[in-house]
Amino acid sequence: MSRYDAMFRRGGNAGVFGAFVMLGDPDLVTCAAILDQLVEGGADMIEVGIPFSDPIADGPVIQAAAVRALANGTTPADCFALLAGFRARHPDVPVGILTYANLVLARGRDDFYQRAAAAGVDSVLVADVPLLEAGPYAAAARAQGIEPVLIAAANTPAHRLAEIARLGGGYTYCVARAGVTGTDQQARFDHQEMLDALREAGAPPSVFGFGIARPEQVRAALAAGAAGVISGSAIVERVARGEDVTAFVREMKAATL
Repeated sequence: MSRYDAMFRRGGNAGVFGAFVMLGDPDLVTCAAILDQLVEGGADMIEVGIPFSDPIADGPVIQAAAVRALANGTTPADCFALLAGFRARHPDVPVGILTYANLVLARGRDDFYQRAAAAGVDSVLVADVPLLEAGPYAAAARAQGIEPVLIAAANTPAHRLAEIARLGGGYTYCVARAGVTGTDQQARFDHQEMLDALREAGAPPSVFGFGIARPEQVRAALAAGAAGVISGSAIVERVARGEDVTAFVREMKAATL
């Protein structure tokens, strides 16, 4: 059983809460401590970014985090080392990477997934790869025992949702709004047609992301039928201010119960 399968089974009727941070922000040592804070606060799964110069799916908060990490000299090798350390400390918490095709292909697709697997990574979402080109990425991921997470949106046609269900693994990342990540726009969860289509197609559990910043949004997403949520920018904002994120994560997790 994968860590994601075990996580969803452990949760029972409660929703899962995923927490996102940018690796290397504000520095490698502090980032390792922040990853531990996420678990201490009750995050069921962790999603991380590898610093990249052109993160087109990310809004200004996460872009700024990538800039800080790159300015500190953070490399993909540093990120995999951070994740390997996290896995040694937290053997049961699912960890997913949200990244971009340039980073995956820089040293070869197979090499990237091999390094991710060696670091204990459970899933990889390549945000800028369109569904029509996702097949080779999904195959390379699965060859290393890694789940290929795919993105679904309210305006995704039914035949593409079926393909997402066929190719995807771990969970299905459902965007709660148009545009990029951030906390400055209203997330929406009136996506019943999408959720129903994914469920009927046998897709991995639906998890909402993009704009999840408050407990009431967590409750609304779960009430709409999602299996969980991921919060990113709201956590990264707190990291930028030098705050301990444990209390915020605990508050957001409490909203899933």
